[in-house]
Amino acid sequence: MSLSVGIVGLPNVGKSTLFNALLKRQQAYVANFPFATIEPNVGVVPVPDERLRRLADVIESETNPSTGSTALTTSPLRVSRPPEVPSIVQFIDIAGLIAGAHKGEGLGNKFLSHIREVSAIAHVVRAFSDPDIVKQGVANPKSDFETIETELKLADLQTLEKQKDPGNTPDADLRKKWEVVLKLKDAIQKGIPGRDLELGEEERKFAKELSLLTSKPILVVLNVDEGDLKEGNKIEIGFASSVGIHTSQVVAISAKIESELSTLSLVDQEAYLSDLDVRESGLGRLIKKAFETLGLITYLTAGVKEVRAWTISKGMNAQEAAGVIHTDFMKNFIKADVCDFDKFVEAPGWKAARDTGYVRIEGKDYIVKDGEVIEFKIGSG
Repeated sequence: MSLSVGIVGLPNVGKSTLFNALLKRQQAYVANFPFATIEPNVGVVPVPDERLRRLADVIESETNPSTGSTALTTSPLRVSRPPEVPSIVQFIDIAGLIAGAHKGEGLGNKFLSHIREVSAIAHVVRAFSDPDIVKQGVANPKSDFETIETELKLADLQTLEKQKDPGNTPDADLRKKWEVVLKLKDAIQKGIPGRDLELGEEERKFAKELSLLTSKPILVVLNVDEGDLKEGNKIEIGFASSVGIHTSQVVAISAKIESELSTLSLVDQEAYLSDLDVRESGLGRLIKKAFETLGLITYLTAGVKEVRAWTISKGMNAQEAAGVIHTDFMKNFIKADVCDFDKFVEAPGWKAARDTGYVRIEGKDYIVKDGEVIEFKIGSG
């Protein structure tokens, strides 16, 4: 399961600066990237997860028991430290968003085709002050956001207008789908985005088939001045209140700082953030909020071949979670050995955790929790 976030924004809001910073992060990660090619408008970055480093420490020490420092470095039996494979997020640079994009203005058609494919939309809006950068046609972050939302709503209305009234058809599903179309059209004409319309389970299924843009979960990236980062939480709360969305959907970032961070080593990044009195990079906070908005969590696997984070939807059971690794794992699922992360590190490792009674045996219906370390037992197909 991959998380894809489409980055949209009006001219001169810092969208390109942020995306270029993401591309630099991608280049640093490319050795572990599991695909052969990367589209030029896609930045693939790892999800920051300190737990992977700690798991690798545990597996390394478990498979290379200490018999003295010399033996550790010279023994031919020494096993290499397992590689760390984090979850990834695809950030897609959505081209051509200007007023009139829904009519094909600028690169509007390309914009619409790309945005329909993403898991969530990140609106980059300008909240920084720079007299050298012209601000075109917008007065404040709220109006930036409203302009983008208007384009999405107008594009959705076009989609809904193309749906045909089935008339007196005997097909019950077609009639129900038409009722959903009318309900959505009425809501969007009143300024209510598709994501805010309350629908039943069957109605949501029909709505999903329409691929409406305003039904996508949203995040708002406030591109702030460097000096405003300390007050980021306060700024996020204020903006969320002004546009009627939840604070968890807003993140204050300085695209300029993210660009500078992308060129530094991890140690230097930590030092730089400390100097700014900021605990975490904007990218890290953006990814966390994207996970929260989309209801995603990660579970972990730990072995000598690799330690890895796997992205799943909150509420998935053990059998479904196994299927994220491989469909055969889901089909041939027997059981799952599950250990809380802290207990796994405390033990440390699988053998000690089992000996201590920290490992639980769970069946296919067990609901997986964020951060659990899991080893699946799979039968032969």
